[in-house]
Order: sequence, then C-alpha cells, then structure tokens
Amino acid sequence: MLTIGQVAAYAGVTARTVRHYHAVGLLPEPGRDHSGYRRYGAQAVVDLIRIRVLADAGVPLARVHDLLRADDAEFAAAVAEIDTRLRSEIVERERHRERITRLAAGDSLALPPEGAAYLDRWRALGIPERVVQIERDSWILSLAVYSREEIATAMVNKGRLLDDAEFVDVLRAIGEGIDWEPDDPRLPGLADKVAAVLDRHAEWSGGGSGEMERALVEQFDSIALDSIPAGRRLEALLEERGWSGWTRQKRVRPRGAVDE
Repeated sequence: MLTIGQVAAYAGVTARTVRHYHAVGLLPEPGRDHSGYRRYGAQAVVDLIRIRVLADAGVPLARVHDLLRADDAEFAAAVAEIDTRLRSEIVERERHRERITRLAAGDSLALPPEGAAYLDRWRALGIPERVVQIERDSWILSLAVYSREEIATAMVNKGRLLDDAEFVDVLRAIGEGIDWEPDDPRLPGLADKVAAVLDRHAEWSGGGSGEMERALVEQFDSIALDSIPAGRRLEALLEERGWSGWTRQKRVRPRGAVDE
C-alpha cells in the first residue's frame, strides 16, 4: 500500500493534484489506516496515471470522469478519437512552426522564394541595407497587382542589371547619399551617375499602362523618394538630364539636349 506522496510521485503529479481529483470525484478517496493516513492500492495508481495522461492530452476532466467508467471498447474508441484529434493538432502546429520560421526569415515571408536570394545578392554586393529595404518594399507592393510568378520573372530580369558594375556602383552611391539634404552640393554628381546608367539601360524604361499600374507606380515612388530626404530633388535633377519618373523612368529628351 502507498501513501498519497508515494502514489503522486509514481504517477508524476503532486499530492495536491491527487487531493483535487478526490474533490471533483475523479479518483475515489481511499480509507485511512490506524495512523490516519490514506493508503492507495495498485488500481489507484493505474487510475491516476490514466487521469494524468488524458488531462495532459487536453481531455476535459468531465470527459475523463466518463472514460474512467467506460468499458474497454468504449475506452479504446475514445482513445482512438483523442489520437486523431492530437494528430490533427500536430499537423496544425507544424504549419504554425513553418510560419514562425518564415517570420524569422524576413524577406521570404512576403516574397516568392526567389525574392530572398535576389535581395541577398544586393547585400552581398555591398548595397546599403536601407536601399535593399526600399527595393524589398516595392516588390512586396507589386504583389498587389502581379502574380508571384510574374514577380519572380521580373526579379530574374532585373537581377541581370546587378552584373553591371556601374549600376551596382550607383546603388551604393544612392545608399551613401540617402541622408543628404536637398541642397547638398554632391547631388548633381549623383544625378549624373544615375542618368548615365539610365542611358546605358534605356530598354528598362517605360511608362506602363492602366490606372491601377499608375497608382502603384506612385506608391513605389513614394516608398523610394520619401525615404530619401533629397529624393524629390534628385528626381528633379534627373529630369534636367532627360529622365522623368523614378520607378518607371521615361526619357523626356535626348541626353545633352537643351530646352529652348
């Protein structure tokens, strides 16, 4: 025969828990010996372990009470039902784990798989993180209009520009000037660099079409230009050099032409 402390330790619970199970009618309270102590037999141990396992599995105590009094067939059927529920919960928790992992992954949370690799290449080339984040946010907004497949294809195409050392140098320069004020004397030189790259990659310019696309381009422009104190000034300097727009650059006149 076992004391309450012994049976509690054997079943992996506390003596207080055993007393609670007595109070709610889950576990019959045994009689006391001549010294006034409760003494538990083997069946009490078995029942207590069953109660603990079922309770740990999330079975309400009222249901546990019924199961302890069910016959073998009913008990086996109930256990099979509980097992099915637990398997379903495990699958759901695995989904949550995947989503939590993706939260830590950052870029890949909202972009297609190619997105993280694309932005990591920007970082590997030494492009400042603030510039990378502007690029990332623009691609995320693109998903409001374009499919993930279209975004992935566009990333591959734009990724080819990263093979151009001058293009990468301009991105680094923009990062270095991201906190310049609009009257900074270095801005015209930066505008010259950007315009030179645009001239070399004129095939990337284009006005786009459709009201939704135009609205999206305006959002892209806001993300970039409003993140840079001198952004709007730089945009104006580029227009002086023959290019209008930021996200979708459009040649407004040949380079070197002079307004009449």
